[in-house]
Amino acid sequence: MKKLTIIIPCYNEEEVIKESYRRTKQVLLSLPNPTEILYINDGSQDKTRLLLNEIADSDPQVKVIHFSRNFGHQPAVTAGINRCTSDLAIIMDADLQDPPELIPQILSLQEQEQANVVYCVRKSREGDNFFKRFTAKMFYRVMNSMSEVKFPLDTGDFRLIDHKIMAEFGRLQERGKYIRGLISWIGFKQVPFYYKHETRVAGQTKYPFNKMLKFASNALLYFSNKPLKLAMSLGFVAVIIGLILAAWFTLGKIYGFSNAESGWTSIVSMIIFFGGVQLLTVGVLGQYIGVLFNEIKARPEYIIEEERNF
Repeated sequence: MKKLTIIIPCYNEEEVIKESYRRTKQVLLSLPNPTEILYINDGSQDKTRLLLNEIADSDPQVKVIHFSRNFGHQPAVTAGINRCTSDLAIIMDADLQDPPELIPQILSLQEQEQANVVYCVRKSREGDNFFKRFTAKMFYRVMNSMSEVKFPLDTGDFRLIDHKIMAEFGRLQERGKYIRGLISWIGFKQVPFYYKHETRVAGQTKYPFNKMLKFASNALLYFSNKPLKLAMSLGFVAVIIGLILAAWFTLGKIYGFSNAESGWTSIVSMIIFFGGVQLLTVGVLGQYIGVLFNEIKARPEYIIEEERNF
């Protein structure tokens, strides 16, 4: 039987971690596969670390990684994949919005399709407000239009991956990882599994708007160079507009149908317009230079302070 690891990143999840473990363990005990749970504590400031250590001390099939500080959700998932030695791994969050009771169905679909990836598609998003649902839908569709790689719509990191995907993922060296995009980029056979995204059992989301915005910008910068092309296009349009206006004012002066020197509104408008285009272009370039800067530094994505049951 193929060994299965459940990879669960955690950040300040003291309110749900015990219930998450109980429900996940109950499902795993019903499976014929050898199983384990791998928790990655992403520098939690509450009692998550203490609770995870207690769980690991009571269950040798639970492994725990503690980061030295908060590095972020994607580095935590990366650490889980890098330290996984099983044939199959399922990535899911600790908040139980991705129900662990779906694990047997996901395994069955993987076996039936002989798939390398089973990505879970949200049919609905219970508990999310209209703004979050709308922005999530727009994000995936904008990413698909901007990227050369097509991503499954309405998916998160909740998915099953096999040892081939994990091996290829380990070869990827970039530090600003957009994991669901990278797994799509790797290829092999990938099939969808449709499910209902549940509400959080307790606690609050760890992805406020500012983190969502940073996550989206990283995904776009690492998977598309179209913002650079857009900036160049804006510059080209600005030049054309400038030439047309120059010709208009010159001919108007000659033939008397324009009195440009008496109006300062047009001058101010053009300064604002061209200044805005320049700032936008420089800003886009700066974002890509920032990505290059972070990659060149070659710092590790995360630092592990402690491991349990490895």
